[in-house]
Amino acid sequence: MAFSHLRWNFVWQRPQQFLSRFAQEHPVLFIEEPDFRLNDGDEPVLAVENAASNVTVATLHLPASLRGSDAVGPLMLHYARLAIETVNHYGQFDNPLLWYYSPMEAAWSLGEIEGRAVVYDCMDELSQFAGAPRELIDNERRLMQEADIVFTGGYELYLKKSKQHPNVHFFGCGVEYDHFAKAQSQATAIPDDIRHLAKPIVGWFGVVDERVDYSLLKRMAELRPDWSFVLVGPVVKVDPNTLPQAPNLHWPGGRDYKVLPDYCAAYDVCMMCFALNEATQYINPTKALEYLATGKPVVSTPVSDVVRQYADTVAIASTPEDFVACIERALNAPDEIMIQRGIEKARQASWEATVERMQELIDEAVGTAAAPAFMS
Repeated sequence: MAFSHLRWNFVWQRPQQFLSRFAQEHPVLFIEEPDFRLNDGDEPVLAVENAASNVTVATLHLPASLRGSDAVGPLMLHYARLAIETVNHYGQFDNPLLWYYSPMEAAWSLGEIEGRAVVYDCMDELSQFAGAPRELIDNERRLMQEADIVFTGGYELYLKKSKQHPNVHFFGCGVEYDHFAKAQSQATAIPDDIRHLAKPIVGWFGVVDERVDYSLLKRMAELRPDWSFVLVGPVVKVDPNTLPQAPNLHWPGGRDYKVLPDYCAAYDVCMMCFALNEATQYINPTKALEYLATGKPVVSTPVSDVVRQYADTVAIASTPEDFVACIERALNAPDEIMIQRGIEKARQASWEATVERMQELIDEAVGTAAAPAFMS
């Protein structure tokens, strides 16, 4: 039973990659944070749907006026129990393993929903993100106390959390290599909305939020007005009207995970234009390995985990001028040895291998006597 601040049908990333693979053997009930878009006076609505093979997603829809209300926790608990009843046909969720991405959901569920163990997969330092609730830190402290095992998505995050819990393990990102390697093929179709852009194309895909360095992008677009800069991804927690605008700066919006290799096929260079701020201090970007699998040169700002893990496969640049210079080198004289090294690194970093090792560690931490091997 997984509790997440990210929606299953949002950007396909770490929670979906892990849980869809665990679901190949075990049923998953994925509880999303509440959706506050009902009108005042409307009754709560629990939506339960089969989102993927062996994965059921439950979303509680509430009136906007309840956001921040003390009534939300009891409502979430009530409807989560109804969701369990909906899927618990054969007792699969009588004593589930509780898997957390969101410390906020721990506030109402820990100690209330019976489970045989608690896993905390800490993929980001959410307390440092824009708009983080004040109570998140206290909720995470409690979650860390109750967790039987903690996973982190970044190494810097591992160093921090390992001071707070005795059983913490670093698992960075994996990659669906065959999927993103489609960008290496001349046969891959270029999407219509990018097909006619001026070359070269310097591209990004991923969530567009406070982690993007907008001043860097604006300056690079000024320095190279003949290049096209493309950022594919949904705009979140940022006013779209504040995004830098230029004739050669393009914001196509979010696109389905299935077509991301098609966009990468059009890119000449992939960029990780992250700002260096609190929100990026502990990130380990999933897109790093995905970019490497495309066989395209990659340039990044010096995010700590990127420098630590990918300095031999990714060019690092701190200023707009340095970033442009790295892109120019990649365009004029691509380092084929570095590119091939990146391809091999991506090829060896499967999500399946990570899930298998996670399973082993969960079994060691929890034991297998009380229940079947893994239940999420």
